[in-house]
Amino acid sequence: MENVQKNIHTDEMINKIPVRLLKNKIYKGLFLLAALFTFILLVVLLARIFSQGASHLSWDFLQNFASRRPEQAGIKAAVIGTLWMMAVVVPVSLLLGVGTAVYLEEYAGKNRMTRFIQMNISNLAGVPSVVFGLLGLTLFVRVLFLGNSILAAGLTMSLLILPVIIVASQEAIRAVPKELREAAYGLGATKWQMILRVVLPSAIAGILTGSILAFSRAIGETAPLVVIGIPAFVAFLPKSVFDSFTALPMQIYNWTSRPQEEFHFLAAAGIIVLLVILILMNSVAVWIRNRYENKY
Repeated sequence: MENVQKNIHTDEMINKIPVRLLKNKIYKGLFLLAALFTFILLVVLLARIFSQGASHLSWDFLQNFASRRPEQAGIKAAVIGTLWMMAVVVPVSLLLGVGTAVYLEEYAGKNRMTRFIQMNISNLAGVPSVVFGLLGLTLFVRVLFLGNSILAAGLTMSLLILPVIIVASQEAIRAVPKELREAAYGLGATKWQMILRVVLPSAIAGILTGSILAFSRAIGETAPLVVIGIPAFVAFLPKSVFDSFTALPMQIYNWTSRPQEEFHFLAAAGIIVLLVILILMNSVAVWIRNRYENKY
């Protein structure tokens, strides 16, 4: 009797195989179409940008300041301003983000308050960027009287990407094997020595992966800069973090809002420059990540 039931069950499984294979092919085709659709959109976008902006890339375009005349306009102030802003964003967001992740994972107790903080950090990762712009306007521009300076913009952008860095850092720290921690304690290391010499080096690859994505978002955001009043037309270079400045997203936004078609071509050229800066910045971060990944 048992053999008969096993044979019946086996026959049912064999009869279902063609249906399962068909479903597998259908889902595989759907996923392939989704990937192709995304890839085609990206190719079309890049082709349009390069077809409009490549001819306007020149040394004069990189050396000139913004101008009301398209043939004389450049992005020197915007590029330097963007680099100044990221010089504030990178250290501030990394120190606060990784520090918060280390505290939540290694020091904070697993209680209701910790879960509440964790839940709010995760929710902040999905808040629209304009909300962080309003926070920066209230706190940094008006309360701290920083005005539309590099420091105000950098701190605002740091708040924008902090949740992403915190969550990514926590996941990377959790992935460090427990045995490494116990081995460090067994050799007489203190908790801070264990974190500094074992946990962070082992988690640096995951931390930098999330940070790369966060920095890419910060360098391309426009809404927070508009809210805190960063000017779109600047014809000078900043000398300190307290000076006014403009950034590439603001310059591109200004050019795209102009009715003249020549400014739209300049905006496309500015997007190409922004993409190059992103690629260079990400390449350095990937190199650092791979170096530590191979070492640990």
